[in-house]
Formats: sequence, C-alpha cells, structure tokens
Amino acid sequence: MQERIWTAALVVIGDEILSGRTQDKNIAQVATWLNAQGIRLAEVRVVPDKQDAIVEAVNALRARNDYLFTTGGIGPTHDDITVDAIAAALAVPVIVHPAARAALDAYYASKGGLTEARLRMARVPEGADLIVNRMSGAPGIRWGNIFILAGVPHIAAGMLDALTGTLEGGLPVISRTIGCWVAESEVADLLGDTERAQDGVSIGSYPFFREGRVGANFVVRATDPALVDRCVAVLAEGLEARGFEAVDGGI
Repeated sequence: MQERIWTAALVVIGDEILSGRTQDKNIAQVATWLNAQGIRLAEVRVVPDKQDAIVEAVNALRARNDYLFTTGGIGPTHDDITVDAIAAALAVPVIVHPAARAALDAYYASKGGLTEARLRMARVPEGADLIVNRMSGAPGIRWGNIFILAGVPHIAAGMLDALTGTLEGGLPVISRTIGCWVAESEVADLLGDTERAQDGVSIGSYPFFREGRVGANFVVRATDPALVDRCVAVLAEGLEARGFEAVDGGI
C-alpha cells in the first residue's frame, strides 16, 4: 500500500519581496519545519500586496494541497491586506478577535496603548483561531487548513514553533548527499536507473563549476533511512565503476 504523502503550499506576500528590496528567508524555514512534521512543501508562489492576486493564489493552492501557509501582510499599515484578501477568498467577513485584542492590549499597555493601527493586527477572517506569538503581541491566524504567519522571519519561526506537533502528517523525508567531480550529463543514465530501481527514492542532481572543473552533488531522499543508505551505496558503486570517486557528504 502506497504511503500517504501530505503536502503544503506557501504564498509569500509582499511587494518588497518581488522588488528585491527584501530577500525572503521564510521559504527555507517553512520547508524545513514542514519536513520535520512529515509534510512536503509542494509549491510556493510569491504575490504582490494586491487583493486579487492573493485571493487567486490562496484559492488555487489550498484546493490541491493539504495545508496552505502564507507569510507577510498582517501588520498595522494600510498595505497589510492579507487578512482581508483571505477573508474574501473564503467568503467570510473580517472581525476583531477578542483574544487577539486582549493580547495586543496587554502587549502595548506600556508602549503607548492600543491604537487603531495596532488594532488592525487583531483582525481575522470570521471563524479563525489564533496562533501563539511569543515574540510580539500580534498573533498568527489559523482558519481550517490555512495558516497565516508574519512576514518577519524570526516571528514566523516562533509561530511555526507554536504549531509543532499539531498538524497531521506522514514520515519526515531523510536525505544524504554524495558528490563527484563529473559532468552530470555523463552519469544521467546512472542517476535515472538508480532512482527507478529504488521504489520511494528521489535523486536530485545539483551541478557546479569550481577550481576550473565541473562536478555535481547528488541528493538522495526518502522516508526510510535504510532505503536512503542503500540507494547511496548503489549510486556510489555505480560512479566508482565508471572511474569516478564518490565523496560522501558532497563536495
């Protein structure tokens, strides 16, 4: 019986990401966290701070994945429209969540109080639950299988930590890398044959050019550690049989 594979998608929201002014760090940390939960990040889309773009991405990606995560656009300014856009995608109104308001009220009590701008961070699509944010007063938001996270990486990381162990998933993916000073085109058939012979394994090839030479690192991935080790051994033997030294851990 084939193992159930759980997938998630990520929508990264923000004009600053698309303009290049800010380099996104959330994709890597969301992907790493999801893998530890036994969930695979299947696709990522980066969209501007425009409601139509957010609505389209949210509805498309949540329909074909078990979970959908978003980062960015839940702050106190006028261009933080993620909550409004997701509420529109879900066809529900936006409300002020009483627990979120209470958390913000407490957080800002010694920081000038809860202004109208700060109160924006208590707004959620109706029916939502909150994701604990220990870094600042503004919580993340969960609505069904949608998880709305902050765009600031260390705050998003805290929200992910609060979600650890709460999502249903499968087995985490294990990976090992071997490297070789060889053009990947010279061993493409070996990579393909090895992957096809080991059910449940995927092999990624990542070429590079260093020291005036071409090489590649080959990453073997599967949910079974023994299967990963066996596939690495087969691949290493195949490389060495062709006269190429396999370097465990990559180059």
